[in-house]
Amino acid sequence: MSQLFPSALLETLRKARSIAVLTGAGISAESGVPTFRDAQTGLWAKFKPEELATAEAFLRNPKMVWEWYRYRFDMVRTVQPNPGHYALAEMERRVSEFTLVTQNIDGLHQKAGSRNVQELHGNIQRYKCFEDNQAVESWAPTEEMPPKCPRCGGMIRPDIVWFGESLPDGPYVAAHMASETCDVFFSIGTSAVVFPAAALPGMALRAGAVVVEINPERTPLTAQATYVFQMPSGQLLPELVKAAWGAVDSSKQ
Repeated sequence: MSQLFPSALLETLRKARSIAVLTGAGISAESGVPTFRDAQTGLWAKFKPEELATAEAFLRNPKMVWEWYRYRFDMVRTVQPNPGHYALAEMERRVSEFTLVTQNIDGLHQKAGSRNVQELHGNIQRYKCFEDNQAVESWAPTEEMPPKCPRCGGMIRPDIVWFGESLPDGPYVAAHMASETCDVFFSIGTSAVVFPAAALPGMALRAGAVVVEINPERTPLTAQATYVFQMPSGQLLPELVKAAWGAVDSSKQ
């Protein structure tokens, strides 16, 4: 597969001081994580995600929304990273500055060993108080759904970004800065239509970065990207890392 990679791209990667990566649902789907809409099966098939992933829905029927997220949590908690996740963790070890920005909420990048991960949409394995927006690490065992915050008695909710809510300032500022200062920007497994994340590749292009898109399907970014690979990231990324820097640790795949 190494012949897929232009020598100019490989040389750019080897010389890169800073790399930024944006990942979307596609890389998680390769590990078996259902996409946001594919999760609407079984008892949940009659609901649209937008009817459940809002603060208004939580206030209207907190038990139902909590149960939906527990259902989604159960789907992802046993899923393992795929070779694409491990290749990105290896890439991080090869450059001095590396920022991995993800729209995914499953924590698979961290599970694969990535360190500088900026989660734009939160993490389904974390919780916070609906009232004060502060993290909740644990609570007393209870049959109540949702459980109550041990500090103030407010309802506990998943620490993810719902429709109508702003992205967390820290991760988005870090993503913005990385996009404008990187030498190479990867857009991996994302549709490039969900803003504000979809604006990041354009920032990188305007700043003069080499932009690489890895996605089996065409997106609005395809015509603008410097290099485009229409393949699953789990197949392509390990080969790209190997071609640029040497073998990926096979014990982690």
